[in-house]
Amino acid sequence: MATRRVTAARAVVGDLLRTPKRGDLVVEEIKRWIVTREMKPGDKLPKEAELQAMFSVSKGTIREALKSLDVQGFISVSTGPSGGATVGEVPFERTFQLVQNYLFFKDVDVGDIYAVRRILEPELAAGAVPHLTKRDIAALEASIETCAPAPASEAHALKQRQEDLHFHDIFAEANPNPFLRFACQMINQMLRRLVVFGGHPLHASNTELGRTNVIAHRAIVEAARRRDPEKVRRLMLAHIIEAESHVTRMRGAVSSRLVLDSEMRVSVTPRRAGDRS
Repeated sequence: MATRRVTAARAVVGDLLRTPKRGDLVVEEIKRWIVTREMKPGDKLPKEAELQAMFSVSKGTIREALKSLDVQGFISVSTGPSGGATVGEVPFERTFQLVQNYLFFKDVDVGDIYAVRRILEPELAAGAVPHLTKRDIAALEASIETCAPAPASEAHALKQRQEDLHFHDIFAEANPNPFLRFACQMINQMLRRLVVFGGHPLHASNTELGRTNVIAHRAIVEAARRRDPEKVRRLMLAHIIEAESHVTRMRGAVSSRLVLDSEMRVSVTPRRAGDRS
């Protein structure tokens, strides 16, 4: 045991003393350069040759640094005469991948997710009420109508459960608090992508979940239309508690797995608040 501890300690010291790769240092320099110039998403970086001269490095090192920044989501790189590196926002899907891959090594269950959801979701919905537009209300009502009919097939049932979560994403998009919005969208994405059920999608328990969701969603929208954030908060809390009881009865469980890049390319990413009108 003592030998293993000494070996581990030496490994840590070795990591601390190891000289960073030149490409990694350039990545940090470019990030600092972007921040100090207060660049925004969509702004162009200088051409490769200019970056080489700025940071006194080879073409290979600059390309390695740009590739790293592209993978991280800080920039996007295009080719062609008018191509180059453009500053971008880190995509939600990339962040979700990192969070889920971190949680892969943790023992997270559905109860843990709903414990946080009970705290955050009512505040998210109440805070969104003053900012809901007519378009938002229409989107909420359309979501409810999608989920109202009894599912005609397994695919229909699965689509309705996805739409149940989209209802909550609409509130998230309207809330002006970016951190609260992000946290709730992350929870919704976990429920959407990682929670599996023991029963068949057309089982009566799934139909009952859909029915109670529709009733709760209609009451929440009516309170939101009346601009009553306190009532929205109370209704949303009751809704989350009821939904958790159904998910528990349906033997909902978190599928602990790594999220692959191929999955991110085909998935739906929540819209940013700035995409609303």
